[in-house]
Amino acid sequence: SYALAFWYGISLILAACDGNSYSSSDLLIVFFSVLIGAMQIGQAAPYIEAFSVARGAAATIFSIIDRIPPIDSFSDKGLVPDGVDGKIAFRNVHFNYPSRPDVKILQGISFDVIPGQTVALVGTSGCGKSTCVQLLQRFYDPIEGSVSIDGNELRDLHLGWLREQMGVVGQEPVLFGTSIGENICYGRDGVSQEEMERAAKEANAHDFIQRLPRKYDTLVGERGAQLSGGQKQRIAIARALVRQPKILLLDEATSALDTQSESVVQKALDKARQGRTTIIVAHRLTTIRNADRIIVIKDGVIQEDGTHDKLMAKRGIYYQLVVSQQGGEQDSKRSSFDDNSESE
Repeated sequence: SYALAFWYGISLILAACDGNSYSSSDLLIVFFSVLIGAMQIGQAAPYIEAFSVARGAAATIFSIIDRIPPIDSFSDKGLVPDGVDGKIAFRNVHFNYPSRPDVKILQGISFDVIPGQTVALVGTSGCGKSTCVQLLQRFYDPIEGSVSIDGNELRDLHLGWLREQMGVVGQEPVLFGTSIGENICYGRDGVSQEEMERAAKEANAHDFIQRLPRKYDTLVGERGAQLSGGQKQRIAIARALVRQPKILLLDEATSALDTQSESVVQKALDKARQGRTTIIVAHRLTTIRNADRIIVIKDGVIQEDGTHDKLMAKRGIYYQLVVSQQGGEQDSKRSSFDDNSESE
């Protein structure tokens, strides 16, 4: 093909005397243009199939981006009440996760929480405790029934306003690689130094922060690597309290801590829940003895409801959970003691 191109080009040059304007430079320009173009097409050929696959994938991606979720976090619609008292009501709530529609998580849950009351939700793993907290934050809507605050169903409330009324402390605190102060103020604009320190004091974090060289300007490291588990959790509590929420949600906030850190964090939580409607999801049952009410959930249904003393006297599900947990802790301590004795 190259020889044919050269032959044809030379024939055009030789015919220049007949009035044509082709020259040897024109031949070289055309030849190398064709050569380089052919090389580029050859290099691009393997990607033609990938391009067609990418077009199909792009259509799927853009359809996901353009999809409007059932619960739109950025929606401006919804009722914005003047204030919130903190009365919570679950009414015949049925729920299953969209990814597992055949597994019933909640089956007719109904209970009320009066303003300022502390209610603990307990039960075995998968019984629906944390699901109640997620429904309160409106990450999901019930399949049947309703969840309301101060008589207003969550579906009717402005979602941004609703979540601003809640302080949430989870099992694993998420800290960003910035300063302690920035982590406390994260999620709320215009927080003053006084407000930040007040939240830290409520969370029993102010004293240890003041002992650090740079105090509130101390960098916590990636995911809080420079701090202990108890310190990270107290900063997370301060972050939840800096917005002065009327409702506090504690989802196994001490379950990942050792005994010493748990004691310090528990004192902070006890102080934080004063004057606030508080729902506690608890794994360690020793942390909820002072709760106003304890609701025991099994297989998505409320089985028991009462104070710690009442439920212990009843000797039902809650009693069995407490006894089994205390037995496990005693076995763990005994094993630790035996190991230490052998090492000596």
